[in-house]
Amino acid sequence: MINYRMKVTLTFLMIAISCNIYAQKAVFIIADGIPADVIENISTPNISKVASAGTYIRAHVGGDKGTYTETPTISAVGYNSLLTGTWVNKHNVWDNNIAVPNYNYPTIFKLFKEQYPNKKIAVYSSWLDNRTKLVGDGLASTNQLKVDFKADGFELDTINFPHDKESGYMHRIDETVAEKAAVGIKNDAPDLSWVYLEYTDDMGHKFGDSPQLNDAIIKLDKQVGKIWEAIRYRENKFGEKWFIIITTDHGRDEKTGRNHGGQSPRQRSTWMVSNQQLNQYAQYNYPAIVDIMPTLASWLKVTIPANTAKEIDGISLLGKVSIAQPTLNIFQSKADITWQTLDKEGEVEIWLSTTNKVKEGGTDEYHLLQKVPVTTGYCSINIDKYPATFYKVVLKAKYNTINKWYLKDKNN
Repeated sequence: MINYRMKVTLTFLMIAISCNIYAQKAVFIIADGIPADVIENISTPNISKVASAGTYIRAHVGGDKGTYTETPTISAVGYNSLLTGTWVNKHNVWDNNIAVPNYNYPTIFKLFKEQYPNKKIAVYSSWLDNRTKLVGDGLASTNQLKVDFKADGFELDTINFPHDKESGYMHRIDETVAEKAAVGIKNDAPDLSWVYLEYTDDMGHKFGDSPQLNDAIIKLDKQVGKIWEAIRYRENKFGEKWFIIITTDHGRDEKTGRNHGGQSPRQRSTWMVSNQQLNQYAQYNYPAIVDIMPTLASWLKVTIPANTAKEIDGISLLGKVSIAQPTLNIFQSKADITWQTLDKEGEVEIWLSTTNKVKEGGTDEYHLLQKVPVTTGYCSINIDKYPATFYKVVLKAKYNTINKWYLKDKNN
């Protein structure tokens, strides 16, 4: 028999669902070191369930090879590219030491908390540095950003997870991380969560392309299944809307599958799986890890401040996108600029700056050079009034903003 309290609860739930009261929630999973060609040839039923609800696409890391954005295909470097939506020339995490992150390029966690201080964020990870250095939990540099729910640092616990040469302990850690993430999502439902799973990368380093790596991916798929079940539980019981995106931080070398860090096609080759239908930009281009940050912002309704929006190198994989693929060439006081038009509405504002004060926490001065129809796809502008050896060009259209730098005597 349904009592009065239950009736009130059910009535409120029905009203909440119909009025879309509940905030949308998001979780991203980094499955370390799995090239696209490997995951595409292994049975992963749980990841496939997520993909069948939404999208699987190939993607990449490493920035634009041979240019100012070229970024090492190394783990922490990739994580921070995801978190900040920028390449290494901005976020300044060049390796796994994470020596001097540039927090002037804020993470999605910081932007989210600044806009929604009462909402909750979570980190479930085997690697303590992900929370303490990259997210910057409690640091003055991140304005004492607080991670509300955390389960990490298990690699430091050699009592419960004694280290062995076969790295079996790392699988046990990932099992713990996945379990705690699933329970946390089911019970606490953080608004934005990061889950990091490492064992696949360990097997790649030890054995390269091998049955051991394949087995590690199968194990990871089961862990993803626990998290996906928790999300489906929240959606079905509470009417919440969840966005999950699963990706990897780098591929592996072509010869053995053991190594990464370089710019070969396979080391740059990654993939993304989401439970949502991704947009035409995602379908018709080659998305990058930096695209995940603005995608999360779009789903979570985070308004990115103008100063930050001018620096983000990624493009949202959700919703409408006006422009992509900018190019910039400067020759004889002319700036030749091109872009790919994805939506024909409106104009493109072309802005120019000759400074990089954002790097030090300042604000750059931009000059509006011209407005042209977005469908033009090209503009040539005289910039002899702004002599410099460094330029930032920002293209602002109706649905998104993109940027391109020019450094004299360097590929751009």
